[in-house]
Amino acid sequence: QVQLVESGGGSVQAGGSLRLSCAASGYTFSPYCMAWFRQAPEKEREGVAFISHDYSATYTDSVKGRFTISRDNANNTLYLQMNSLKPEDTAMYYCAAPRFWAASCVRKVTEYAYWGQGTQVTVSS
Repeated sequence: QVQLVESGGGSVQAGGSLRLSCAASGYTFSPYCMAWFRQAPEKEREGVAFISHDYSATYTDSVKGRFTISRDNANNTLYLQMNSLKPEDTAMYYCAAPRFWAASCVRKVTEYAYWGQGTQVTVSS
């Protein structure tokens, strides 16, 4: 059974930093893209950061230069370092894994079969 468990969320002031972690089990982590999505109240879930099997990373425009995605394949753990946080970053953040392998990460929510329970990030101004 695949399990993804996020941690590291919290409340910070604008300009602050948080580091999210996602521990994966029941899943062969290393060959696959892994992703972080977020969802704010009354908004659609959006892809924030993606990292491929070869460590190539891509980001949504609004977080470029502020967020860094990384992975530790030996420990089946995904990370998201978030710096210079803004109030508009406030959302529930989810770790996600796909069912199928792809040469490069696909950004569509529907391509990800496995999801964590989410960790809340709240940024105050």
